[in-house]
Amino acid sequence: MNRPYFSPRTFQFLSLLEKNNNRAWFNDHKSDYETCVRTPALELIDAMRPQIVQLSPSFTAVAKKTGGSLMRVYRDTRFSHDKTPYKTNIGIQFRHVAGKDVHAPGFYLHISPNDCFVGAGIWRPNSPALGKIREMISDNPNAWNNINNNKTFKRLFQLSGASLKTQPRGYAKDHPMIKDLRRKDFIAIHPIHRDDVLDGDLVKLITKRYRAASDLMDYLCNALELPY
Repeated sequence: MNRPYFSPRTFQFLSLLEKNNNRAWFNDHKSDYETCVRTPALELIDAMRPQIVQLSPSFTAVAKKTGGSLMRVYRDTRFSHDKTPYKTNIGIQFRHVAGKDVHAPGFYLHISPNDCFVGAGIWRPNSPALGKIREMISDNPNAWNNINNNKTFKRLFQLSGASLKTQPRGYAKDHPMIKDLRRKDFIAIHPIHRDDVLDGDLVKLITKRYRAASDLMDYLCNALELPY
């Protein structure tokens, strides 16, 4: 077995941060954040680089403290009623080379005391991108259904995210693909256990799950006219 990247102290730190989500506490425990969260996360990203490139050379694994695959611990509170300054989870996104932010197609890893999961797809795409994906689903429903009905994908993943309450503009409410056309997010989620995060084979597990979602990523990239 390989050496685990994360330890029980990782979850302990995140739990304590959830209870003490303020700048004074975080500054007093910055060294714990570095040791238990940021350093192992960057090491994991570095270990995932060859796996991501093998899945698709169009996606990146960048082990940088800022501006890379590790998402910022600082929350954007400008438009939120929740003014707590820090995220209480580890978020890692292996983004498409064409994407500049979290709204680009990507493979994702979420680690928190409350839930852990791997994900693949695109979260809250902008209007032009959303329009292209909907058009693709409307024009190529069989390919979309084949992905979602694939036995392995269906066993491992569930499509998640927000949806419109009514049909999107330009589509009939009785369109045969209306359930998927109403989606605002195209994210496939696979829950993993805390023990998986603490296991030395975490890289292998993540890679297998991303591979199972490869057809979804290919479809979304095709819709957005991006290479996969």
